[in-house]
Order: sequence, then C-alpha cells, then structure tokens
Amino acid sequence: MSALPQEQLKNLPSTDARELKQASPIRSVYVYEAPVRLWHWINVLAITVLGVTGYFIGSPLPTLPGEASDHFLMGYIRFAHFAAGYVFAAAMAGRVYWALVGNHHARELFSVPIFSKAYWLDIVSMLKWYAFLIPQPNRYVGHNPLARFAMFFVFILLSLFMIATGFALYGEGLGMGSWADKAFGWIIPLMGQSQDVHTWHHLGLWIMVTFIIVHVYAAIREDIMGRQSVVSTMISGYRTFKD
Repeated sequence: MSALPQEQLKNLPSTDARELKQASPIRSVYVYEAPVRLWHWINVLAITVLGVTGYFIGSPLPTLPGEASDHFLMGYIRFAHFAAGYVFAAAMAGRVYWALVGNHHARELFSVPIFSKAYWLDIVSMLKWYAFLIPQPNRYVGHNPLARFAMFFVFILLSLFMIATGFALYGEGLGMGSWADKAFGWIIPLMGQSQDVHTWHHLGLWIMVTFIIVHVYAAIREDIMGRQSVVSTMISGYRTFKD
C-alpha cells in the first residue's frame, strides 16, 4: 500500500501511481544509539591504522638511503600504532560503559545466550541462510544470532587480547616500573617471553583482518539479499525492513 495521500496520487502519472500503490511498506526501528555508532566508526579508523602500522612493525620496510639520522620513518609508524592503540582501548572502555547505560541492543554483544536451545536453532538457521540453503532468513531488529556470536567470541575477545598484549609490549619500551609494565607486564612471562607475545599479537592481526573481511561481506550481502538495512543502520541508527 502507498504512503502517499490519494490526492497526491491523482497528480502522478498513471504508471507511477500504480507502482506506488503496489509498493511494499517500509518499516524502520531505532536500534543503535549514537555512542554505539560512534564506537563502530572509531574502530574502523583505529583498526585500519593499527593493521597497516602493525604489519610494517612486524615486517619492516627495507633500509632507506642516506644517513640514518635523516630518517624517522619507523618512529612515525610506531607512534601512529601506539596512538591508535590508545584510541582503540579508550573506545572499548567507552563501549563497555555504554553497554551498561544504553538500550538493550547496546548489551547484545556482551551477553550471548549460549544456554538457550532456541538461540542455537537460530544460529543453525542463519548458517543455512549464509550457505544459500533457505530462501529467506528470520527477522532480527538487532544483531542476528550468528553475528552476535561472532562479535563476542571473535571480535570482543580478540580485541581485549590485542589490547592486553599490545600494552604489555608497549610497557617494554616504556621501561620497568611504567604504568603499562605494572598493569600488563605480567602477560609476557605468562606467555613465555617477549617474542612469544609478539608472535601471538601479530597472529591476532590476521585473525582480525579475516574477521573484518567476513563482516563486511555479510553486511553488504544482508543489505542486498536480506531485504533489511545493515550498512546504513550504522550511520542513521535505524534498521529498515524493506518488505
């Protein structure tokens, strides 16, 4: 049914009026509050900087020509990595706070109902949907059950691991007795030695990159095939159902 009044439909060309009458209604629900959306886009920028600079820290560029004193390239790369790390950690702390004071959708990523049979049935249904085995998925206003599972057990836990190991390695540079060494220095002997922490931290980068590729694919796919907004929802906050 059309959302336009009848008097406006009369002023439209007959083909346009007929198409508007046959069009499906579009319904929108406010899902993600401004702090949640801000956290999402801060993460996009911070993780991009962390990923690029982290790669070059693990696999440095070839030696630059000229005097070493004329170049500070790796210093700038390390500074950008550390600055983005602070932003990423602060954003995560803010997101945890908003999970406590925001709406119920803000808490979805931190409370996965793994003991609910219905939840696991919904996950199986979403797996079938992503495998093209069913024609249409169930409707979910917030995160679908599979996305909720992946966001907590992959993104949230991996982010906390990267923050902890990152600040442990950062504390080595600041020196013994620094705040980072006191807060996170215990992680290095727990995991073996400094190189072990470097290796696991670098591996975490590739797990994060893989997750982001799947996440972007699933969001765009859902926007096109799922008949509901996903990408634009993280801009406006409204989930739009197109049929």
